[in-house]
Amino acid sequence: MNFVFISPHFPHTYWNFCDRLKRNGVNVLGIGDCPYDELSQEVKNSLNEYYKVNSLENYDEVFRAVAFFSFKYGKIDWLESNNEYWLEQDAKLRTDFNITTGVQTDAIGAFKSKSAMKPFYAKAGVPTARHHKVTTYEAAKEFLDTVGGFPVIVKPDIGVGAADTWKLSEEKDLDWFFANKPEVPYVMEEFIEGNIFSYDAITDSNCEPLFESMTAWPPSIADIVNEQLELSYYTVDKVPETLQKLGRATVKSFGAKSRFVHLEFFRMEKERKGLGNVGDFVGLEVNMRPAGGYTPDMMNYAHSLDVYQIWADMVAFDERRFPENGDDHFCVYASRRDQHRYKHSHEEILEKYGSQIVMCERIPDVLSGAMGNQMYTAHAADQQATDEFIHFVLERA
Repeated sequence: MNFVFISPHFPHTYWNFCDRLKRNGVNVLGIGDCPYDELSQEVKNSLNEYYKVNSLENYDEVFRAVAFFSFKYGKIDWLESNNEYWLEQDAKLRTDFNITTGVQTDAIGAFKSKSAMKPFYAKAGVPTARHHKVTTYEAAKEFLDTVGGFPVIVKPDIGVGAADTWKLSEEKDLDWFFANKPEVPYVMEEFIEGNIFSYDAITDSNCEPLFESMTAWPPSIADIVNEQLELSYYTVDKVPETLQKLGRATVKSFGAKSRFVHLEFFRMEKERKGLGNVGDFVGLEVNMRPAGGYTPDMMNYAHSLDVYQIWADMVAFDERRFPENGDDHFCVYASRRDQHRYKHSHEEILEKYGSQIVMCERIPDVLSGAMGNQMYTAHAADQQATDEFIHFVLERA
């Protein structure tokens, strides 16, 4: 089997996907924009061959790289980046090289466009916030009347993470938005009071889950990015049955087969007519790739397993070979900003939680806008221990 992996060096933990594929006997062929000599030894060891391009943004260059591998090794069986930023390019390359094991160009829109996701949620029986494709100021005002006024959320119809996403709370915010809106399609959604939880899964060729997990996220990643707040979130020990059912139904509605998926839901904190009651889950958006940052590693620590191996077994064998072990707990992430002063020093954190900390490192600048500058990730026995860890790390001086 020939597998082309786009950008195996970034994010820096993604070499693990390639490593597990190679362990399974797959011929792993990497394409990236990093000079070979600057790749980590882990990345080099995880690949059978690497093709360096000047820019992954240049489709012709990446196309030629895949063509080279195809000429040298024969038919390409899989092509993937597991990265939101490259999903459309991945689909185009699959279509152009007749690689049928992933999403094609004609279907990628449903996985990228926030407005196009809505019918698939409806098909799965999952309620979603009402939305409006932003056109004119007058049309926006009509939508506000429909949903009962402010606040609303505005975000790019196609976008990565929470970039250029804002909460509009009053008339002057709406005026500001229309005066400063980037020249890309936007959607406006009614605001839902609730916390964000993700259903994360690895699916087989029949859209059946080989692995499932749930992560609790802060209410607004957009606020964290825009206001440079601290980020904390955590992976829990078990997926609630209600979310499990909704997640599985959503996966099948989208036809998300043979993938690592990250589906986001609100859990409502306030009843809203037409959507549900307190505690109900409401669909937010789908992401046909792993959760961002270090979350795959947090899933490993929370569930005492190897999601990279489970994913690679799905690719190579269309089944799960990694055993269930029942050793489940919480894994919590908290990150600090360099511009703030904190009550507890770095040394105090390590002294108090040293035996529980599983990751402790600086965040690359390209990711620090959303993820902070210095991160600490730790095992936690339960919700109380999770909350106490977050408070200790983030309490300001």
